[in-house]
Amino acid sequence: MNIYNICETVFTKCIETYHINDNIDTLINNPYKKNTIENRLYKKSWIDTVQWHLEDIIRDPDIKPLEALAIKRTIDKSNQVRTDMVEEIDEYFKDLYADVKISPDARLNTESPAWAIDRLSILYLKVYHWNIEAERTKGTERYSFCKSKLDIMLEQKKDLSLSINQLINDIGNGKVYMKTYQQAKMYNDPSLNPILYKQNKK
Repeated sequence: MNIYNICETVFTKCIETYHINDNIDTLINNPYKKNTIENRLYKKSWIDTVQWHLEDIIRDPDIKPLEALAIKRTIDKSNQVRTDMVEEIDEYFKDLYADVKISPDARLNTESPAWAIDRLSILYLKVYHWNIEAERTKGTERYSFCKSKLDIMLEQKKDLSLSINQLINDIGNGKVYMKTYQQAKMYNDPSLNPILYKQNKK
């Protein structure tokens, strides 16, 4: 599997599609078939892209308190959906390579494929937006700063893409074995967040 090329195609397509309307309320229209890795990656990128813009909006110094609170809660929900999506992508790879014969000297990676892909998805957003700023600041004193940041992120995106590709191929060849860990977030669970379960006892 060449995840390098798949991510390049899917993430670029998703980010560009979102920015046609550039509206956080735009509904996702996933162009890829269900149960494919492309479908999952498109969902992941869409979640990240919407959240990127929510994070921009909430930093408006003139935002009304109630609107800010509503957006903060939307971001919290989005973070949970993002985590769930990462776990779904990891399950895809785990199932895909379930029958691979693992080498006796196979190593365990520091992070799963999907959490590395999570970082890559954010990098695609950073590159997209830093490119906009580099174009916007051409001819000004800010241009060299924006361009240098963009160049670093482009190199980082290339390196991370290559590393993820190598990791997934090594899993497929039995050189690396993967384990998945369900996240244990407590603050979204009304039975585990003390602020919430104390409220329920009143």
